[in-house]
Amino acid sequence: MLGHVDSDMEIVELTHPVSPAVPHWPGDPPTCFEDWAAMSGQGFFLRRLSLGEHTGTHIGVAAHLRDGGLTLESLPADRLIRPAVVVDWRAGASPDALLTPAELYRWEEEHGRVPAGSVLLLCTGWSRFWPDAGRYLGADAAGVLHFPGISPEAVRWLVEERGVLGLGIDTAGIDGGASQTLEANRILLDNGRFHLENLTNLERLPARGAWLFIGALPLVGGSGSPARVLAWLPKGT
Repeated sequence: MLGHVDSDMEIVELTHPVSPAVPHWPGDPPTCFEDWAAMSGQGFFLRRLSLGEHTGTHIGVAAHLRDGGLTLESLPADRLIRPAVVVDWRAGASPDALLTPAELYRWEEEHGRVPAGSVLLLCTGWSRFWPDAGRYLGADAAGVLHFPGISPEAVRWLVEERGVLGLGIDTAGIDGGASQTLEANRILLDNGRFHLENLTNLERLPARGAWLFIGALPLVGGSGSPARVLAWLPKGT
């Protein structure tokens, strides 16, 4: 069976490597790696890691923005293996652009209805700037960030009219950098969905046909977790 999968299927890495050099949301804790044991001393190598729950490629759930919201260990495991649809928005993405319902309607005219239970991934092309925090986050002199995202209206439509279970994006946040309210994320998470942020390689995925594997840690009380996110798709799609 494994041989059949290896020959007919392709695995696409959607995760940025984690290191102390990764861009951080302003105010988030830094990423630190500390050597804890060494081959020369203890006979094995071990490091202690310190990083925020929303560092690098990560998943986020309702507890991130709401007291008493869903925490990560309570997220059903079947949410972590889902079909994906990909909206390639590289032509429209600019630093303050927000995807609208009208653009999603146009995507459906070409690719068909967004299926309920799927995860919609928005490809903006922004991952090409990683790990250059200045270009990736786009902070101006006032500290306001500038990168593209998804409008609250589009998120509400995807949740209420299409029944998506999650949204992912290859920027630092689905709201877009200039948002002061995180309304798109609040709509998404308050409805029991999740976000995936800081993804990469979305341009390698087809509009339909890929499955998503989200390797999130079931952190007790967690608002999110760095995650290994992979796409699995038939070769040639």
